[in-house]
Amino acid sequence: MSYRGKHNYLVNTTNYSGYRGKDFSKYSLEDLKSQWKEVLNQGMHGICFSMYEDGQEPGDTITEEQVERRIKILKPYTKWIRSFSCIEGNEHIPRIAQKHGLKNMVGAWLSDDLEKNEQEIEALIQLGKQGYIDIAAVGNEVLYRNELTLEQLLAYIKRVKETLPDVAVGYVDAYYEFSRHPELVEISDIILSNCYPYWEGCHIDDSLNHMQQMFYQATKAAKGKKVIITETGWPSKGGSEVAADSNEENAIRYFINTQKWSQKDNVDIFYFSSFDESWKTGDEGDVGAYWGVWDKNEKLKF
Repeated sequence: MSYRGKHNYLVNTTNYSGYRGKDFSKYSLEDLKSQWKEVLNQGMHGICFSMYEDGQEPGDTITEEQVERRIKILKPYTKWIRSFSCIEGNEHIPRIAQKHGLKNMVGAWLSDDLEKNEQEIEALIQLGKQGYIDIAAVGNEVLYRNELTLEQLLAYIKRVKETLPDVAVGYVDAYYEFSRHPELVEISDIILSNCYPYWEGCHIDDSLNHMQQMFYQATKAAKGKKVIITETGWPSKGGSEVAADSNEENAIRYFINTQKWSQKDNVDIFYFSSFDESWKTGDEGDVGAYWGVWDKNEKLKF
């Protein structure tokens, strides 16, 4: 659920070239872990919900009990939950999150499987009519994956907007897709942008600056509409992507800088992700299993 590859679409709409975030050069790893916990305890705007335990993967049906257990873990640390699908047990997420006083960004997972898309869209509409959705995300990176045409996607978004007129509706994709497709901006109530310096091979020292440039490119494309960073994060283990190294120190540094900037500049961010998920190695290589704030056993990493 995160885009891969290196892109050169950045538009420098704001000069952040001299700002790299907090200077961690004199911090030991133990000092970093202590500050990470302090920042986490201050709370996040939002977090992406990791659905699957070891041995589970998309396509498996997940129980309400499993969803509620994980929601209870996240509840003290976040105001919002982001979910990615509305079927196969994912429909439990917004209901249980709302029950625990959390707000919901609810996603319908779209792909080239048109029959399954119908199930997702109908389930999204049903959840919206029942009052469980604060923001509806119609699709996630489906243009990036080249699984639907722009026209097909716009038709799905229009359908949801017409059916749920009182819900903010948008579409999630890599930040540069909104510059490429102004039609997405026009039809969306809100711009939902994924920003990953890691996948663009960015060194950790420059990562906050790079992510800010991504955000401001999406902001320029948004033409006054609100922009939310729907995914950003850094893996704590695994291989590297050019100059982007996956290790505990970098994951800690990126989390701290991201959260502090989010609070300072009042930017809404859904951090990716809540729990490590082993199934993701098939899509992203070994780093795919290590994006969580919590490990696969639901224990805080640091």
